[in-house]
Amino acid sequence: MQDLKDTLIQTAEGAFIVKNDKGLHTRPSTELVKCATGFRASVRLYYRDYAVNGKSLLGILMMAAERGAKIRVEAAGVDAEDAVRSIVSLANRKFNINY
Repeated sequence: MQDLKDTLIQTAEGAFIVKNDKGLHTRPSTELVKCATGFRASVRLYYRDYAVNGKSLLGILMMAAERGAKIRVEAAGVDAEDAVRSIVSLANRKFNINY
């Protein structure tokens, strides 16, 4: 029998400000996708009129988020809180990109 915790859909949300000088270009977006795909939860990112899959590199690049952009993160699944916390932490570390 499946654990009751697995049958409940957990949701979490958070936000981050893009601190990278060049915005969410390919390298930081790739790091974001790597982070998001490490979780079972579905991840959505919201910026302006865009709502994209946080596990889709193309989707994230289409947002064209520049430095200073506020990105909202929503996750749904058994590890949603961990996913949001990890993504926000990664963003605060400038996606591990040092220019």
